[in-house]
Amino acid sequence: MNSKNVLFTEKVTSVWTELLFLALTALFAFLLLLRWRARGWDGLAIACLIFALVFLFYLINYRELVIHLTQSALMLKFGVFHWTIPLDDIEKCRLDDNLPALLKYGGAGIHFMTVNERYRASFNFLEHPRLVVELKKKRGLVQDVSFSTRLPEEIIRIISE
Repeated sequence: MNSKNVLFTEKVTSVWTELLFLALTALFAFLLLLRWRARGWDGLAIACLIFALVFLFYLINYRELVIHLTQSALMLKFGVFHWTIPLDDIEKCRLDDNLPALLKYGGAGIHFMTVNERYRASFNFLEHPRLVVELKKKRGLVQDVSFSTRLPEEIIRIISE
């Protein structure tokens, strides 16, 4: 990516999300240890191991959301996952402040959900405002992409220009 083309860059983090994933990793690792000591490697011990590894991956992968806005595209990077939206494919960009509580607070990381009969990919942390980008044409099933940012007004302004 040419730095001359970059209009905006933001790195969004969340202490609460890190603490949540750390606590869940520790909980399942502790449960694994207890179960393994009592029964050895049975189905429940393996399930605890899988959950501990999943939350460890979440802890590492969902540490930072990087937003790059260039003259040609909006790029979102959450650990190993990337999503690029050409600016020509953006119909509208607005605050995502009209979500039901379960969808708004249903987790951090990357989620896929239906909002107002539109399928959405969501790159989010719980405590930051979110923007939703409506796509002109579907990308697979996805019609909208939402993401957390500390500077929603600035991103809306740049995309609107």
